[in-house]
Amino acid sequence: MITARAFAKINLDLRILGVQADGYHELRTTFQSLALHDVLTFAPARGPLVVVTDDPACPAHGNIVERAASALWRAAGRSGSPAGLRVRIDKRIPIAAGLGGGSADAAAALRAIARLWRIRLTSKELQTIAASLGADVPFFLEGGTVRGRGRGDTLTPLADPPRRWAVVATPPFGVPTADAYRWFDQDADKGFLKGSLRRRLNDLQASVTARHPEIGALVDQLKGARASLAAMSGSGSAVFGLFARRQDAEAAADALVGGGRRVILTRTVSRREHQRLSRPVLARK
Repeated sequence: MITARAFAKINLDLRILGVQADGYHELRTTFQSLALHDVLTFAPARGPLVVVTDDPACPAHGNIVERAASALWRAAGRSGSPAGLRVRIDKRIPIAAGLGGGSADAAAALRAIARLWRIRLTSKELQTIAASLGADVPFFLEGGTVRGRGRGDTLTPLADPPRRWAVVATPPFGVPTADAYRWFDQDADKGFLKGSLRRRLNDLQASVTARHPEIGALVDQLKGARASLAAMSGSGSAVFGLFARRQDAEAAADALVGGGRRVILTRTVSRREHQRLSRPVLARK
């Protein structure tokens, strides 16, 4: 068996620059890895590929890990459907929260399955497969602090800032990515966003907050707790605040508990640490 850790991310900023010819929004964003992670276990098994998870909100069939296995199966020149593998996903990253849990799982699967099936791929080949699975999957092969352009898959590694403690708060609802971008387009067309984009780190935040005011309230609470940076991550629904001192982060996290929301105290992860900790390893029996 092989295990792999899949680390969450936050977006330190997210700017929408326009719409590309392919219909996707053109972005400029800064990704930052967090210590919060899922754990995936890969084991040889008889019969077709099976994916199981401990979170009922995570689909066991047709999910991104299954798609990653299928992409590697084809890359190895094998016919039919993937077989001989059982994958277990122990979910810790909230779903539909803008923390990249599915994409992180896909990147972990690419590394681990390639090792298990002894598929030799260049870094470029692996990145190409990752991009075919989702716009931010390539980031999770890199980790640390990275500038993303285009759909978010044109990456430029940045110098890692000092480690910070992170408070991540997720309301008791998710925000589908497609909805967040659709709301942004609707509000932009109506002129509702004039001025608001200059005041926020995340261009999607105003439109999502207009539909879910709790998100804006959580950001304001983190700012009030003197977070050095506080914003919605990605398309939401998670918000985060960064703190230099653990005791300040703990106090802010305690103040957010309640209302059915999930509050997580974690920290940022550097590129070197991410690449070391996300490396697939043999599981202990």
